[in-house]
Amino acid sequence: MQQPQPQGQQQPGPGQQLGGQGAAPGAGGGPGGRPGPGPCLRRELKLLESIFHRGHERFRIASACLDELSCEFLLAGAGGAGAGAAPGPHLPPRGPLPGDPVRIHCNITESYPAVPPIWSVESDDPNLAAVLERLVDIKKGNTLLLQHLKRIISDLCKLYNLPQHPDVEMLDQPLPAEQCTQEDVSSEDEDEEMPEDTEDLDHYEMKEEEPAEGKKSEDDGIGKENLAILEKIKKNQRQDYLNGAVSGSVQATDRLMKELRDIYRSQSFKGGNYAVELVNDSLYDWNVKLLKVDQDSALHNDLQILKEKEGADFILLNFSFKDNFPFDPPFVRVVSPVLSGGYVLGGGAICMELLTKQGWSSAYSIESVIMQISATLVKGKARVQFGANKSQYSLTRAQQSYKSLVQIHEKNGWYTPPKEDG
Repeated sequence: MQQPQPQGQQQPGPGQQLGGQGAAPGAGGGPGGRPGPGPCLRRELKLLESIFHRGHERFRIASACLDELSCEFLLAGAGGAGAGAAPGPHLPPRGPLPGDPVRIHCNITESYPAVPPIWSVESDDPNLAAVLERLVDIKKGNTLLLQHLKRIISDLCKLYNLPQHPDVEMLDQPLPAEQCTQEDVSSEDEDEEMPEDTEDLDHYEMKEEEPAEGKKSEDDGIGKENLAILEKIKKNQRQDYLNGAVSGSVQATDRLMKELRDIYRSQSFKGGNYAVELVNDSLYDWNVKLLKVDQDSALHNDLQILKEKEGADFILLNFSFKDNFPFDPPFVRVVSPVLSGGYVLGGGAICMELLTKQGWSSAYSIESVIMQISATLVKGKARVQFGANKSQYSLTRAQQSYKSLVQIHEKNGWYTPPKEDG
């Protein structure tokens, strides 16, 4: 089968992980009852920005806030195995281009430092992914951010045959006590005095979840209706935690919330190219409606006819996420209408390498996957099968088809079309 390629290099935003360290399922408390970031975090960020300022010759903090960190490792004078490595015959370019920095992102969860930071890199180079994966060895400490960055910078210097920069040793120094603000001290006092009744706990979470400034920017560009959905999700998660019925994992929940926020801000979403609904308000089960496909395609014409016949002019997809997302892909299937072609298999499974463990990258955003599926259906000349038995599409059959698909391609590989074929 053909391997539909992602359109262009997928650039991960903050929190889109590639080989980074995430929390084990259930680690660090639930999404509702967990505390906010520890008071040391602000001091860690201040120290990092003072050492690795934007004019630093080797490593720079590009932006920093309480839940996200973006930084750059400069490759001036690099000559290691990771520098300018040639891509394989069927792989996207690996490593940064000559002269480009290695761009690294960090997602800091609300449970930090109980839950370690989650790192990502804007590259599919396995050498860079390995650097981040080695962070799993660093498991405890109140300054995990500093410890992780020391390891990252040191390993990148080794990878690119660069001398160790002396400023890295400054990350071992104690955090200056005078940098602890009154706000930090107040937070610590609140932790000690906090009663355990539900009402006060709820108040504490709402207060500590995020500073007012961060909250404003986080919600910027999201419509009121979608903000209400996000708040409802948080409320449900909080209640589940208090009831001892937490589902999912901290890393998956945090990432999916970010994905949903990014989608709600997206111009493609606002422009009506697709719509997203949570099944039974579950963050781990999405229905996605493809509302627009290429207007010059036969599929577009079929959808217009479908609208006249059945009142629906969209393709309904289902995305199912597991606890280990984003390190494993979502399971995606077509729910309706029944299609022929377009790399759609029995039961509604979709034949795309990027939807398998072999082809998936945790750097892919869900929106990019949605848009790639839409393009793949058109490229594969998908057609609506009017009058087909709708019961032939089911979760069980789709999972069976997907399992067979993976086994076949693990044995025989994937066919990558020439670039001129799209």
